[in-house]
Amino acid sequence: MPTFVCLFNWTDEGIKNVRDTTKRAERFRAAIKKAGGTVIGIFWTLGRYDGLIVFEAPDEASATAIMLSGGALGSVRTETLRAFNADEMDKILAKMRS
Repeated sequence: MPTFVCLFNWTDEGIKNVRDTTKRAERFRAAIKKAGGTVIGIFWTLGRYDGLIVFEAPDEASATAIMLSGGALGSVRTETLRAFNADEMDKILAKMRS
């Protein structure tokens, strides 16, 4: 199953309601599960991003739909990256032309 890393920052609305962030995280977990995926971890961070989520989804379209739905709620802005494990990367490298 494809893995994704989502970096997020709170919007003005999101920071006003920061006390609800763990509740929002649980709703995100439920949305991923409903779409057939799994949340590997949700972390709140210091620095450029307010947090990150590592999750698996059945495919890129499912991941995109979930992230768009979450973003539409207005609490966060996201940047989502497709991540590849070593086995997936080996398959990609095998397709490279010399």
